[in-house]
Amino acid sequence: MNKPALAPRMAYPHFLAIGTRWMDNDIYGHVNNVVYYSYFDTVVNEYLIRTGALDIEHSTTIGLVVETQCNYFAPIVFPDRIDAGLRVVRLGTSSVRYEVGLFREGDDQPAAQGHFVHVYVDRETRRPVALPDALRAALVPLVVHAAQD
Repeated sequence: MNKPALAPRMAYPHFLAIGTRWMDNDIYGHVNNVVYYSYFDTVVNEYLIRTGALDIEHSTTIGLVVETQCNYFAPIVFPDRIDAGLRVVRLGTSSVRYEVGLFREGDDQPAAQGHFVHVYVDRETRRPVALPDALRAALVPLVVHAAQD
């Protein structure tokens, strides 16, 4: 299997510092793979909440993950601090493809990078809806042109 090209730190317009936790490590001495996905969720949702594009309790439109992938290049180990880089490579009518790079503090190359796709739906009916204006406005600054895998 061919891994995608590494996207350096400068390829991401937004960052969130995340501290690893003791419990993130697994028996093999590195952060367990499932924890990387929680870092992805954290950087995306922190951004959406902080920009006012998402109210987790009251928004009538919510994002559901329909696709996800992560490629691992170097281990992350507690007590590493990581910078989670965020960008948007596709902003559709009702969906968004987010890409995330996880960088150990001070590193220019990612320890891991991946993506997930949110389809935005009505909270009650779970049917796709057009991206609300506030969400689209919050995401536009993150849009970059990147090769998709």
